[in-house]
Amino acid sequence: MALESFAFSVAQKVLEKLASRACQEISIAWGVQGELKKLEDVLMTVKAVLLDAEEKQVSNNDVRVWLIKLKDVLYDAEDVLDEFECETQRKQLLKLYGSTTKKVGRFFSSSNPLAFSFKMSHKIKQIREQLDEIASHKAKFHLNERDEGRRSMPKERAMTHSFVNVSDIIGRDKDKENIIRLLQKPNDGGKIDVIPIVGIGGLGKTALSKLVYNDERVQNHFQLKMWVCVSEDFDIKNLIEKIIKCATSDGENRSNLEVEQLQKILREKIGDKKYFLILDDVWNEDSMRWDPLQELLFTGANGSKILLTTRSKKVASIMSTISEPYELSGLPHDKCVALFTRCAFKEGAEKHYPNLLKIGNEIVTKCKGVPLAVKTLASLLLTNKDGSYWKFIRDSELWKIEQKENDKILPALKLSYEQLPAYLKKCFAYCSFYPKDYEFKMHDLALSLTQNEFSTITSTTTHISKSVRHLLFPDFTSLPHGLSTLLQDLEHVRTAVFMRTEENSQSALDLCLSRLKYLRMLDLSESNLEVPLERIGSLKHLRLLFLPDDFEIQKVPNSICKLQNLQSLLLPTEELPNDISMKYLTALETLIIEDCEKLNLMMEEGKPIKTWLDSPSKPDTRKLPELNIVSLQQIVIEYCDELSERCERGEGEDWSKIAHIPKIVLDDSEINSTDDSHIDSTSED
Repeated sequence: MALESFAFSVAQKVLEKLASRACQEISIAWGVQGELKKLEDVLMTVKAVLLDAEEKQVSNNDVRVWLIKLKDVLYDAEDVLDEFECETQRKQLLKLYGSTTKKVGRFFSSSNPLAFSFKMSHKIKQIREQLDEIASHKAKFHLNERDEGRRSMPKERAMTHSFVNVSDIIGRDKDKENIIRLLQKPNDGGKIDVIPIVGIGGLGKTALSKLVYNDERVQNHFQLKMWVCVSEDFDIKNLIEKIIKCATSDGENRSNLEVEQLQKILREKIGDKKYFLILDDVWNEDSMRWDPLQELLFTGANGSKILLTTRSKKVASIMSTISEPYELSGLPHDKCVALFTRCAFKEGAEKHYPNLLKIGNEIVTKCKGVPLAVKTLASLLLTNKDGSYWKFIRDSELWKIEQKENDKILPALKLSYEQLPAYLKKCFAYCSFYPKDYEFKMHDLALSLTQNEFSTITSTTTHISKSVRHLLFPDFTSLPHGLSTLLQDLEHVRTAVFMRTEENSQSALDLCLSRLKYLRMLDLSESNLEVPLERIGSLKHLRLLFLPDDFEIQKVPNSICKLQNLQSLLLPTEELPNDISMKYLTALETLIIEDCEKLNLMMEEGKPIKTWLDSPSKPDTRKLPELNIVSLQQIVIEYCDELSERCERGEGEDWSKIAHIPKIVLDDSEINSTDDSHIDSTSED
């Protein structure tokens, strides 16, 4: 489950658009198929090396700068393709409705087709030339073509550590005793034994090794103990340095010494001692690389032991000196349940959630004895005691992911990842650019995020990079001077979030609406600014529009209905327009309506619409409008006690108005209207 790189994923998205049937038809209709084909060809050659580039950027600043430039051009390409789609949708709506309604024809006023085609052809050529220029530099970075399903092994690693809180580890007492017996047992044949612990990822091989390492019997049995994290970095010089560092604990830097000098130091440190060495997380399957280190380590005193952990049976076979490696199995079900309970509930709290415990038991079964999977999901559920959420985790389709024997952890990790807020998903994706176990400071990561694509506009803001795609206007600071100049070259910004309430912030909003014509998301829900709704209709790329919670309007202007790409709309309104029907919002998927008593939407057959009637400011709302929306799939009514009573299944006066909707939620209780079942979404069964 590798997280895709950002540049790679944007390139993939653009290529998918170029290859789509819709784009093929558009290119012919507008006479730009030649330029689009050239764009596709050069993008294919660049995409082939992007996975390698994304990994190399961690240690190569030139590659990082190259990727930033590339990503900017890719975003521009995506914007141009979206503009084609918008214009095509506009023409289709005119064709569909314009012939019978002159008003609609005037509403979706046409542009000059010849001028539009010429302008867009020029833009595509410009982008393609920029991409050609960027592609011409990739050779100097010696980037390798990489299949997207196969990421290369990272090289730079940091050490794990030997400390462990014994009480945190459940169910490994028997395994610990078995390993300690092997350590105390006389050596098989030679004077030093190498004992592999082998098992799939997430079983707790490292945790078990820590238990053994810190056991008092082990401390008394050996004169010297050492712990080294190996991972993919099986470089003999680095490994000798790490082992010496553990053996001496003097902190001296020996990186300038030659291998021969390091070998001499190590022989002096271990030559007359019975030592215990743990090599954690070994991946090297090349016996030629192990042999020199083995020869050196075998100069230790008789009775010394080397314990290694690995996922690979081949590694175990190469390095082992005993008859059979120690294969670590999954935890027994009862131990997994105990681990889950400890991680999913505060101490003693589980007795208050008997039904959640039952659901948790079923989740644990799906984790197949892998402790990391159990802990991951338990931690996810710790702060959410909603039974419907636990059922969602239990019944997720992600459990059906086809998995190899050594990948049992993937569904649980994928589930945990999918539950993260979008901004944390992006944070994780940035983390994936660093090699596994690579040490970096969190403020470095935050700096990467803010410098690359995010910018918070404060009184001290003096420059905004052209690479910025997301703007936040917080409420805790005044606006900077010269905001108009700062926003001058940022037309490709995708997100604008306003959390401001001062009247002097109105100019900032007006500037954004006039300058940021490629906005995908406009969130004004935390502000109380006056919204010039007629101007919002020009933001034809908008996907999400959240209007201020306390911004009451009697009627939504027709301009909203120009947003054919709009997918999510939050409306604090009392009435929706009738003269220009909401059916023109052909991409709409989610409709959130607050304080609306008059709702009569004329929707065509099409995408499912989810509607929330959320009226906390009017808890006495009693009337439910006729919901004449044939594609309505879900309705949620909250904070409306009397309305909830009127909508009770079968008995409520307004039940007939919602009985046709497949999913109905009344104050957290889900009702299935197609049969007699009634599911309490807050129950823990």
